[in-house]
Amino acid sequence: MAAPVLAGAAGASGKKRKAVVVGGHPDDPETGCGGTVARLVRSGCDVTLLYLTRGEAGIRGKTHDEAARIRTAEAEEAARILAAKPLFAGQIDGAAKVDNERYEEFRELLLEEAPDIVFTHWPVDTHRDHRAAALLTMDARLRAERKFDLYFYEVMSGSQTQNFAPTDFVDISETESLKKRSCYAHKSQGPDGFWPVHDQMNRFRGMEAGVEFAEAFVRATRSSGGSLEASLE
Repeated sequence: MAAPVLAGAAGASGKKRKAVVVGGHPDDPETGCGGTVARLVRSGCDVTLLYLTRGEAGIRGKTHDEAARIRTAEAEEAARILAAKPLFAGQIDGAAKVDNERYEEFRELLLEEAPDIVFTHWPVDTHRDHRAAALLTMDARLRAERKFDLYFYEVMSGSQTQNFAPTDFVDISETESLKKRSCYAHKSQGPDGFWPVHDQMNRFRGMEAGVEFAEAFVRATRSSGGSLEASLE
């Protein structure tokens, strides 16, 4: 079962490894790879959940400011459950921009984290904020002097992520419960509605990988070879 390359908790320099998960909104990193985040943390890595927006347009009947406060608090609780650090890129839900200014702002923010490995949305997606997150991340990697490994994850496959053909799987059988708890921290988003979809995805990817539950990824060109799964042992 191929899996992200993060050979142990420390690199050759002896410094702790760092992972960043980029998502369009609060709940995207958790639904897309919350189980893998939990495994990375258990392996001794520092993990940051980088949210492109604060989910300003995500609660019917609430103003952008009201929704942002609610969803920021939910993201912080989800990050606490996963023992990760929340970080916000300052764009607006439903109006994410991809232009020269945003490319530079996002690159600086992401590279300040000095990641060894980054996860983001698969760019073929029905949600423009998801596509924006993917493009901004890809550009940051292209322009970085110190390259990081890049993996794409899926969310709500079929209705959002499209044409996703995994290259790597991570066994999340032991961390699936933490993933579920982090997803349910996003109470405003109706987890009873979206979690069953991801539960099916976790089970299906697990069946493909030969385990109970798994998350699937596409490895970006020129990322390190080897097994993502093995690197998490």
